[in-house]
Amino acid sequence: MLITNTEIIPGKTITQFHGLVSGSTVRAKHVGRDFMAGLKNIFGGELKGYTELLSESRKEAMERMTAQAKQMGANAVINVRFSTSSVASGAAELYVYGTAVTLS
Repeated sequence: MLITNTEIIPGKTITQFHGLVSGSTVRAKHVGRDFMAGLKNIFGGELKGYTELLSESRKEAMERMTAQAKQMGANAVINVRFSTSSVASGAAELYVYGTAVTLS
């Protein structure tokens, strides 16, 4: 499955349009990560626990979007975008969406 944030793929032709596909995951903060993040706010530096959490969230959301595209018969998802939003205190949704197509 080809995944891209562009609208076209050089050398490929869109032969079928399947429609919008998406995937999402909602994750909550972890007490240990929050404690370490508080220390990093004082001393500075990357919040590695949160970086890892977001990376896992992106991967899970992408897998869900890809599964939906495969179920529709697509072999690619184009024009992919990510979005995040707060859904509750301490929890956030990571949402990915794109257009499922068949390329030849």
